[in-house]
Amino acid sequence: MKLSIRLIKSPIGRKPNHRATVEALGLRKINQVVEKESNPMILGMVNTISYLLEVQEIK
Repeated sequence: MKLSIRLIKSPIGRKPNHRATVEALGLRKINQVVEKESNPMILGMVNTISYLLEVQEIK
């Protein structure tokens, strides 16, 4: 199963580890979308910064 992850809010002014998580997911600009495999590491990263993201499941 894959996840479509979109950055919907800016990481400017957020905690440094949250900004690092956004970059580690490969997100650089608002409305940029990346597709990642669903695994515990990615799900944990998404859960940490869920308030900045929009996540959809791709079958």
